[in-house]
Amino acid sequence: MQIKDFMIDQSLKELTEHRTVVLPVACYETTVNQNINGFIPLHWHDELQFVLILKGEAFFQINEEKITVREGEGLFINSGCLHMAKDKNESGCVYICLNVSPSFVLSQELYTTFVTPYIQATNISYLHLVPKELWAKNILDAIMKINQLIKENPPYYEIDISLHLTLIWKNVIVNGVQLEYEQTEMLKSQRMKQMLIWIHTHYTEKIMLDDIARAGGLSRSECCRYFKRILKKTPLNYVTDYRIQKSLLLLQQSESNVTDVAYQVGFNSTSYFIDKFRKSMNMTPLAYKKYKAADSLCEGGHLK
Repeated sequence: MQIKDFMIDQSLKELTEHRTVVLPVACYETTVNQNINGFIPLHWHDELQFVLILKGEAFFQINEEKITVREGEGLFINSGCLHMAKDKNESGCVYICLNVSPSFVLSQELYTTFVTPYIQATNISYLHLVPKELWAKNILDAIMKINQLIKENPPYYEIDISLHLTLIWKNVIVNGVQLEYEQTEMLKSQRMKQMLIWIHTHYTEKIMLDDIARAGGLSRSECCRYFKRILKKTPLNYVTDYRIQKSLLLLQQSESNVTDVAYQVGFNSTSYFIDKFRKSMNMTPLAYKKYKAADSLCEGGHLK
């Protein structure tokens, strides 16, 4: 299953239901550049995420940190961490994405001792899984096996998945990272999410830097530092990029026109929208609309 349109709420929390049959688990293969945005946009979820790169390489950002993950490698992304992914060097990156509810990786009796400390630790936003490390190879092998089990559905495969998840979590612990809990890091993450929630609630309106800063309880200069440090762009540039993301689905509606879409997503000038869209998507909004219409026609006529 390829998730092409990432559904997220106003706080960037992913709304895609991570569930396979009766298990609080989702495992699917995804091609990064086939997402509607051309990349996996910034989001977060309560589930733990494990990634295995099957082909190519991808550039990931997890909270403030950036990392390139190559074929055969993977990632563990902790619960609640902001993250995004882009194809690197037009490699056609494909990866297995395994999302699992933290409460499912171990039994309830073991959860408080062996899971809670890890999802609350402020120094483990992610772990880079490199197969030359035995603990990491064990995790990558288990991701592959879970993917096969879900595809093939053999008898009692749910029990086998549960066993592999236990093995995965044991190897996360075997890695031996010393856990840290910094109140300032927790507060930083909370303030960032508050500012993003505000933007995603008000993106159709006129937005000023003061408004964004106030949502995070920060000064204008500190607000700018947060965005540049975590998202590598200014707050208002982020607003523009988010508005363009929101325009993509609207442009695919047959009755829509470029001017209406521009105003619907918060631009007060069609020409400014076209200019920013072209710089972001390497084509004009009208060209994107025609391209998507032709693409849809091909799919409907089975020409793909």
